[in-house]
Amino acid sequence: MKPSAVVLGNGAFGNAMALLLVETGHEVTIWGHDAEYLAEVAKTRENRRFLPGVILPAELRWSTEVTCASGKQALVVSAIPTRYLRSVLEKFRGHLNPRTPIVSVTKGIEVGTLKRPTQVLREHFPRNPLLVLSGPSHAEEVARRIPSSVVLASRAPSAMKRVQRAFNTEKFRVYANLDPVGVELAGALKNVIALAAGILDGLGLGDNAKSALVTRGLVEIARLGCTLGARRQTFAGLAGMGDLITTSFSKHGRNRAVGERLGRGEKLDSILASMSMVAEGVTTTEAAWTLAREHKVDMPITREVYAFLFEGKSPEAAVHSLMTRAAKSEGA
Repeated sequence: MKPSAVVLGNGAFGNAMALLLVETGHEVTIWGHDAEYLAEVAKTRENRRFLPGVILPAELRWSTEVTCASGKQALVVSAIPTRYLRSVLEKFRGHLNPRTPIVSVTKGIEVGTLKRPTQVLREHFPRNPLLVLSGPSHAEEVARRIPSSVVLASRAPSAMKRVQRAFNTEKFRVYANLDPVGVELAGALKNVIALAAGILDGLGLGDNAKSALVTRGLVEIARLGCTLGARRQTFAGLAGMGDLITTSFSKHGRNRAVGERLGRGEKLDSILASMSMVAEGVTTTEAAWTLAREHKVDMPITREVYAFLFEGKSPEAAVHSLMTRAAKSEGA
């Protein structure tokens, strides 16, 4: 009998994770809230809204019922965007076996509570082993079996070994990591820097400026992460530097694309209204800047992105502020 798995979330990355699990011999159900759209996906075998052009295998199942996650699942993947995570998890409270590992692939920080996705998961599922999967892995490439490498992090070693085997394929390599805080924060905070990188693209400021921004962005991501309990070396790995590079330069990077449109003069509300996918970086900027102030961590790029998004500062003025800061050591 095949091991069963449930993916919470019918977005692009949830579908990509489901494809990997099918490939490694799992019986997979994808949960979503939109019954009409799920029926269309099941009929056409294509998620045209979130993952167009990828044919989904006949073995995949779809459901809107929370009972799909009941029973002896090999694992559950949580692929719900941060802003909807808490409300979705409320539906599943009491339905998951407490021994089932939950793998979070959500990359954000909850506004208001300033909690990471696994902290929200822990509130609802206090006994389940929790893991974080992150790294340079655009769904568009993972789903097409283009080689990717990621990090799986947890403080539950036995569950990590099982889940690592569940996701490893010849095209998707999973490294183990014992720093879930760092891996999760890296995945969230890089979206803020990716927004800034996109803004530079929209302004046409070239490679020198963008490379400097990404490099210094990694410095401030690590600075906040270490203050919050992460390991510095995590930010030099796949979840940190690797994911930041991919998101800041790739045509698939949603946050970079939003930033580019902002840099060209489009309004944030109209950009977000035109998107079917969620750009986590916008709300993460608010949460990250709040954390930076609370913990007195210097994050100049995050500060300027926040001022641009929420205080009406022009992108040109934000760039000027960064370039005219007081001179200091690169290690500072």
